[in-house]
Amino acid sequence: MADHLLDGRVPARTGVRFDVDDPVLAAAAWSRLAEPGDVVAGAVVEHLGASGALSWLVDATTDPVGARRAAGLDGLALPDPPSVPGGLAAPPRADTGQDAAARLGAAVRRWAPRLESLDPRRELRVLDRCQGTLLTPQDDRWPRTLGDLGTAAPFALWVRGRADVASWADRAVALVGSRASTRYGERVAEDLAAGVADRGFTVVSGGAYGIDAAAHRGALAAGGATCAVLAGGVDRYYPQGNDGLLRHLVAQGGAVLSEVPPGSAPYRRRFLARNRVIAALTGATVVVEAARRSGALSTARRAAELLRPLGAVPGPVTSIASSGCHGLLRDGAAVCVTDPAEVAELAGRLGEDAVPEDPLPGSHDRLDGLGPDERALWDALPLRSGAGVDALARSAGLSPRRVMTLVGGLERRGLARCDAGRWLRGT
Repeated sequence: MADHLLDGRVPARTGVRFDVDDPVLAAAAWSRLAEPGDVVAGAVVEHLGASGALSWLVDATTDPVGARRAAGLDGLALPDPPSVPGGLAAPPRADTGQDAAARLGAAVRRWAPRLESLDPRRELRVLDRCQGTLLTPQDDRWPRTLGDLGTAAPFALWVRGRADVASWADRAVALVGSRASTRYGERVAEDLAAGVADRGFTVVSGGAYGIDAAAHRGALAAGGATCAVLAGGVDRYYPQGNDGLLRHLVAQGGAVLSEVPPGSAPYRRRFLARNRVIAALTGATVVVEAARRSGALSTARRAAELLRPLGAVPGPVTSIASSGCHGLLRDGAAVCVTDPAEVAELAGRLGEDAVPEDPLPGSHDRLDGLGPDERALWDALPLRSGAGVDALARSAGLSPRRVMTLVGGLERRGLARCDAGRWLRGT
């Protein structure tokens, strides 16, 4: 953390405890002042820059008309607010001067209560104790795909773990679903996550119970990278029951990030807003299991609005837990996804991640003759980084003893090989 961000330098303006002209501090400040997805704040920051917008706000609390005119904000084209909190706003429209003044005035009254106690250096000190990193749009590590959110884009990212978000977001896929998941959904999420992690994708989800947690576990079991996008501050992992999982995720080279600063509570509207970040960060979104009113469908809507590929996993036709996925498929909003290869094709690069064509009728399949347990174990074998017996047992849904019994037979058929005591697929 840069020392000048944490010191006690004299404020640039009366009533503010920090240097508003510092662009990093200003971006951090806006992540506290405005709720995620606040498109009016986004439009002002886009027009004036984070520091300029903060200076304007300080002046506008005492002289709103003079500050607006001095900053050239009269008649600023403001986007229509999204219909869903945290969603994407309609394109900017040419407001009349009175319209813009009214909306800016309402925004100032909305932000002013937080301005009095604002001091982003406090949050930066907390982040420093968490060994975290603050990213702003000017940082080379900032993911440029977030720019697709327009004025609803985050002002900053507070990150614990792997901070080079731009590099891993270039090849990432979102796997999301219901908290009230079934064992079927969790098993599918784990298998899909392990499979795409083997193919070099970062698995992104929300860190919640159910499908989110299963996706993170699957990627970790395969030795891959995974990222959790939180609705609250990264100083406190939420939900508390997943604290161990999220800590392990960071320790294994993944990341936990949020657009709100440390100390922020995970309100319901922030969960909805968080979903647009998950959709924008990744090359595709796959809904693994979701009922008709599941919050995961919000992520699906955000992905569709961003023109990101959208996939859905079918479930039993009698399962209410999969009715949201079936609705996406019936409406033509999503394509059917059944295995990791299809997820990789959806999120990957044209020509590089395409699903191999089915063999011609009558051609020999290397897996012919394998029983159900052997096929499950072969599916669980990583492609590159080997896995131990316990990890394979969790991924395949078998006992460790059963894995040890079967893996030797797969090795004799050339379907598995052992490397330093860890197993992976044969060549």
